[in-house]
Amino acid sequence: MTTPVSTPSIHTPEGLATTPPILADSAKSHLAVPGQGLYALGSPSGSDASLHRIKNLPGYTTPVFKGKEEQRAKVQANVAAKGFIPRELIANEVNWFYSHLGIDDTYFQNESVEVITDHIIALFGAKVLAYTKHDPEKLVIDLEKIDEKGATFIHTSAPGRTSVQGPGAICEARIDDLFLDKATPDKCYRLETFRSAGSISATASQQLRCYFVNKCSFPKSTPASTRKDGKTDIRAVSDPVFLEKASDHTLSVYQEIMWQVESRYGPVIEVFEVEGSRERRMVIGYKMGGTSRFFSALSNLYHFYSLYSARKYVEQFSNGITIISLYLNPLPNSNAPPIEHSIFQVMKEVSLLYCLPENPFFLVNVGHAVQEATYAYCGWIFAQHFCNRLGSAYLSLKNVLDESNPAHAEVLNDIKMRFREETFTRESIAQVIHAHPELIRMLYVNFAMVHYPNNEGSQLMPTLSYQRLKTEQPLSDQELHEKIRKTVANKHELQVLESFLIFNKHVLKTNFYQPTKVALSFRLAPDFLPEVEYPKKPFGMFFIIGNEFRGFHIRFRDVARGGIRIVRSRNRENYSINQRMLFDENYGLASTQSLKNKDIPEGGAKGTILPSLGAAPRLCFEKYVDAVIDLLIPGHSPGIKEPLVDLYDKPELLFFGPDEGTADMMDWAAIHARTRGAETWWKSFTTGKTAETLGGIPHDTYGMTSLSIRQYVLGIYKQLGLREKDITKVQTGGPDGDLGSNEILLSSDKTIAVIDGSGVLADPAGINREELIRLAKKRVPVGNFDTSKLSKDGYLVRVEDQDIKLPSGEIVPDGTDFRNGAHLRFKSDLFVPCGGRPEAVNISNVAALVDSEGKPHYKYIVEGANLFLTQQARLYLEKRKIVLFKDSSANKGGVTSSSLEVLAGLALSTQEYLDLMIFKDGKPSTFYQNYVRDIQDKITENAAAEFQCIWKEHSRLQGSKPRTTISDELSTTLNNLQAELESSDLYDDVPSRKGVMKRAIPKTLVDKVGLDVLLKRLPESYQRALFSSWVASHFIYKYGVNGSSVDFFHFARDLAN
Repeated sequence: MTTPVSTPSIHTPEGLATTPPILADSAKSHLAVPGQGLYALGSPSGSDASLHRIKNLPGYTTPVFKGKEEQRAKVQANVAAKGFIPRELIANEVNWFYSHLGIDDTYFQNESVEVITDHIIALFGAKVLAYTKHDPEKLVIDLEKIDEKGATFIHTSAPGRTSVQGPGAICEARIDDLFLDKATPDKCYRLETFRSAGSISATASQQLRCYFVNKCSFPKSTPASTRKDGKTDIRAVSDPVFLEKASDHTLSVYQEIMWQVESRYGPVIEVFEVEGSRERRMVIGYKMGGTSRFFSALSNLYHFYSLYSARKYVEQFSNGITIISLYLNPLPNSNAPPIEHSIFQVMKEVSLLYCLPENPFFLVNVGHAVQEATYAYCGWIFAQHFCNRLGSAYLSLKNVLDESNPAHAEVLNDIKMRFREETFTRESIAQVIHAHPELIRMLYVNFAMVHYPNNEGSQLMPTLSYQRLKTEQPLSDQELHEKIRKTVANKHELQVLESFLIFNKHVLKTNFYQPTKVALSFRLAPDFLPEVEYPKKPFGMFFIIGNEFRGFHIRFRDVARGGIRIVRSRNRENYSINQRMLFDENYGLASTQSLKNKDIPEGGAKGTILPSLGAAPRLCFEKYVDAVIDLLIPGHSPGIKEPLVDLYDKPELLFFGPDEGTADMMDWAAIHARTRGAETWWKSFTTGKTAETLGGIPHDTYGMTSLSIRQYVLGIYKQLGLREKDITKVQTGGPDGDLGSNEILLSSDKTIAVIDGSGVLADPAGINREELIRLAKKRVPVGNFDTSKLSKDGYLVRVEDQDIKLPSGEIVPDGTDFRNGAHLRFKSDLFVPCGGRPEAVNISNVAALVDSEGKPHYKYIVEGANLFLTQQARLYLEKRKIVLFKDSSANKGGVTSSSLEVLAGLALSTQEYLDLMIFKDGKPSTFYQNYVRDIQDKITENAAAEFQCIWKEHSRLQGSKPRTTISDELSTTLNNLQAELESSDLYDDVPSRKGVMKRAIPKTLVDKVGLDVLLKRLPESYQRALFSSWVASHFIYKYGVNGSSVDFFHFARDLAN
């Protein structure tokens, strides 16, 4: 079996493995192709050549309990002493229990005389109860013992059937819940379970199923490895009991599986044929915590194909790996497909089960195969987001109301929320799906006929799912719609099932049939989004579904960048709201990002991830990223990542950035992209990477966002002839934050108040600047201010303070409430929000910023923090003659810096990137320092140019149009011009193109790599975007939003110079 030359370790939820040193050999970044020895998952053929045969020997040794006879005598005496069973029957009952039930010696070795006694008495009671019902089949045995060391469960069980009642119905789900789902190397349990050989009594044919769960005790110090090649030695990470029981062959099989799990992110699935029998042994390896409820879901899966398990094992290893082994046999006299065929189908479906083990539509007794049930689940989630559309009633209302009127806008928003809540609930959609299994099957076939990879068709023995598709009579879209219309009972059901058809029609590619995956991803064409709600059509969208989360990614241009946000929920009600609003929030964020990305090549994009309650956000992020990468990299590893059906059929590049909850995950995503084989773009896949180890360019260290905010402040001073040291200022966002600290360090005004997470610091005489600078350099909040440096009228109110008296005599009852409203109480020349909650100034509280005489509290506002003021609040303040610059203009320095971080990643080869962008001995290279200076210059130049453009336009119109509106129009005009230029032939004029590229790419990069080499390396879509963004922004900043065609002619003529 081939394994990787070196094994990249992937982060696991428990933080078991560490990030691989990025300087390691890049050979490691490609997945190994298994399959030379073991059978590789998903190989379409069931031919003998692809199956690994093993000898018909036990995989584990069965222990022989030497003290069994002595224990039996003690148990017999103890049963007699209890007095429940008639004396003449005791010997027989004990003998039957010890010799005829087929219970393994493991049980007798592990349990005490007292527990075994209780179990024998319980069994006798069960027999008496069954006798009174006059039906031997009613004999139900249910024994269990749970303690801190593990558990024993013994119950009656029919082979090959999933119990829907009695102890067997919930036993495995409880084992998942109690012992397997939350496994970590510090606390994990191994499991052995087998079916007894004998029947439970002479008259009843049922067999017993026994489960033995034992806590692993790994050696305190890891035993020395016997390997010389640096690979993990399974013996060094195993539980001693497992080593005692496992055969050498089992150890060698598990060793191979373990190496594959370490080199991959998803599960590893192998099958072995047992010589001289029809038994198949399936072995599944994955990282602890990678899925949940998986063990119990596996039983449902093989029962669906009329297979039963003789034995099952779950082994845990101290390096954070879980391996499950199933010994599968065909049920006698069943009319299911033979195991020789069905085993390959089970393998295919294990990977879907790993993604969605808790699928409410996979019910063995209903008859949906896992693939159909998984499709139903995906359609269910899609319908939840896209059935609740607002319809014609909302459109009529929208046309009547005036959205620029705050009161009207609020009413519309409330109605929108209400429509979303009341029309289609999760439960009502699920009911429709359960009510129409036949239609769901037809819809699945409609989906599969397009996306099922046809490379299986020509093989020797196609899988069952392929055969199933060939036997179904596929209907055309029109026939299927007609069939749905005639079958359903009402309009509600019709709309739900129509949404499945809409889903089918708009999937361009999916990893649904990828042999291994950790979550399901779909690249959708966004044409189905109604214009009334989504007036601006996205360029592309991704829809990701995992067991613990759902997520979206929306971008407005082919080349686009934006943050990935984790949306957290405090409780079930909050989760419900987040779930309903997830897509709308994602759309809104991506749309806003477009306005801010106006003078860089990347358009606006955003990703959102909604974890289920209690899910680990990190795990959700990792699965989201891995599932998206499935659709970005063509598969070329048989049995792991195979080619997909790609209706989009163009290469796609996505650029992710940090956002709420994901700032510390960008490194992992870049390294993972490299591990997955994205050799050309892993460096640019994420921004916000660690500077020292991955060549990221941190905004806070170099004050990138603050530099653009600063240009607006300085621009106001210059235009109005103001001296900075005479200006009074209030700022939100304190010295502990990126913007807050840099605002303090870059300014020399008279700051009278700083509001941050720790409280409110105020001094009408001006806060002591040296002390502020000290806090800013240490990056600590105002709560650490030395109050001896305040004037007699100054004060510090911390959020935890209560009943504090201010110098004015005012009593502050609660520090947190005081902090939350403090930005509305102060008065100064300048207000710079550098932090705080979105919509902190909104239409309901903005009037508090104007005093009783109609005079505003502030003369100038530069909105550094994103969305600090709502649009209506900005317009309200501008009406009162405040000079206000909105967030998408003022704080775009950060996006410019990230854009140029992406450019460095795309432009440099891996070796150049490692040499030039990654720190050596903790110090940046000269190239890195020069490149950072280039970025700072570009931010300053862009911000100053946009400031001038807005100021000139406002003056030209003599103040009749608010700067907020001018800023938005400028963004829209820039974006529209950029889109036009991208598809124009101006780019094809080589002298113009080279002239622009030389100016658009930072000089440090051009000098180092050379313009011609850069133009060969950068993807054409990116070059077009870079060219058009530079031309659009420089033209509009020079000629204004009303530049004419003649102006553009003169401008374009000079591009080549």
